[in-house]
Amino acid sequence: MRKICIIGVLFSYICKQTKLAMKPEYIIATYVIYSLLLFAISHFTSRKSNNDSFFRGNRNSPWYLVAYGMIGASLSGVTFISVPGAVGKGHFSYMVMVLGYLVGYYVIIKVLLPLYYRLNLTSIYTYLESRFGVFSYKSGAAYFLLSRVIGASFRMYIVVNVLQYFVLDHYNIPFWLTVFLFMMLIQLYTMKAGIKTIVWTDTLQTTFMLASVGVAIYFISSKMNLSLGALIQQVSQSDYSEVIVGDWNEKRHFIKQFFSGMFITIVMTGLDQDMMQKNLTCRNIGEAQKNVSWMSISLVPINLIFLFLGAALFLYANSLGVAIPDKPDHLFPLMAFEHMGLAAGIVFIVGLIAAAYSSADSALTALTTSVSVDLFDMEKRTDWDETKKVRIRKTIHVGISFVLLAVIVIFGSFNKDSVINELFAIAGLTYGPLLGLFAFGLFTKYKIRDYLVPIVVIAAPIASYILKIYSKEWFNGYEFGFELLIVNGLFTFIGLFIIRDKRLLLKDKAIK
Repeated sequence: MRKICIIGVLFSYICKQTKLAMKPEYIIATYVIYSLLLFAISHFTSRKSNNDSFFRGNRNSPWYLVAYGMIGASLSGVTFISVPGAVGKGHFSYMVMVLGYLVGYYVIIKVLLPLYYRLNLTSIYTYLESRFGVFSYKSGAAYFLLSRVIGASFRMYIVVNVLQYFVLDHYNIPFWLTVFLFMMLIQLYTMKAGIKTIVWTDTLQTTFMLASVGVAIYFISSKMNLSLGALIQQVSQSDYSEVIVGDWNEKRHFIKQFFSGMFITIVMTGLDQDMMQKNLTCRNIGEAQKNVSWMSISLVPINLIFLFLGAALFLYANSLGVAIPDKPDHLFPLMAFEHMGLAAGIVFIVGLIAAAYSSADSALTALTTSVSVDLFDMEKRTDWDETKKVRIRKTIHVGISFVLLAVIVIFGSFNKDSVINELFAIAGLTYGPLLGLFAFGLFTKYKIRDYLVPIVVIAAPIASYILKIYSKEWFNGYEFGFELLIVNGLFTFIGLFIIRDKRLLLKDKAIK
């Protein structure tokens, strides 16, 4: 922290002496320099790489490196911008959800990781094929692809939107072109070695993101002429520090938040190829479990710091009489670029770029892995040589980039809310079937009529969505929040129970 403060003082001194303002040229230059650094890492990590390097990192990644890098991937641009922005309406109630994360990570450590390592999986959805059949397998993979395309697009949109709004609109560059350039940069440095490169780049990106938050807090306290202790006191005495919401009909009721956090972690980490792919690069199950344990513990104080930053930003904006933007996600960049000086703007953009890349690159790699392994059955194709497999995988990689590009552009045309709220709302619908499928596979011994699974996993989200729309009318004002994910998973579980094959029970303990 002392080093961070020294850097902040140095930047502040430079800004005062030169009286420079944050200009678009400085943001672009920072972006280019950071991207070149990632390309340098990609060059060194991609030597002698093959498909196994791309998909599993040759199962040789140090656990502590994966754990540290996964912090950045877990936080992403959503946490970096959207969590501070959401403090305006939600206050610190998000912290209850973070505590629920810990229980979710415990389930991942004790239940899911042992299963994945025991079956030696590349794609975690191949478990569904061995447990139920090919329709379940393809349905699970399809929902992951849908969930991750939407989730990754939301996360990338945050960064691209900031660059567009504060920089590229200045040059009249269209939004779609901004997205295209962003996606091409990510595609190029992940193309060759995939997850093997990302394990290392995520480490760099986590460092820059966390350092940026520390420096931003320093700048706010300096601008407000407050010590860090005085700023903490102001935040704690403000309404923004409210954690517990007791109204049962509220989306942010603390019980809903806690259990939502638990299940969101299980599905968005434990049942997500993107997050699990990093864990599966560890040398063995023990190191993977150690990795998740340390990462989960570290996320509690880190998320608290992000919430503190959000409250500090609102207090600083109020002290200056600055109007809060219609989009809460614009508050942090607005204050950094226009009210905190050049140094703060540079620090912000470095943290933002780091947050964006840390989630975007791994999402692109995980989507490529799932399409290659789950849809094209690449691991089973003995009629394809290694050269052909690499060529097809690279083609898929490019195709996924263009899909993400299209979704980001579409999302940018209608987003109004804080992106973190949009992200979790969509997750409730798309991850629910995965939760139900894995839960039924792990906690029952029933076989099912596999060919009927697509009907179940389509019907469950539709029923959940209808319930969400009419919940106020049907349940005396009750409004579903993130807990809709649990309901969706329950609907899927019940549907699978209905289509169970009563004549057959699972006998293979390894699959269970």
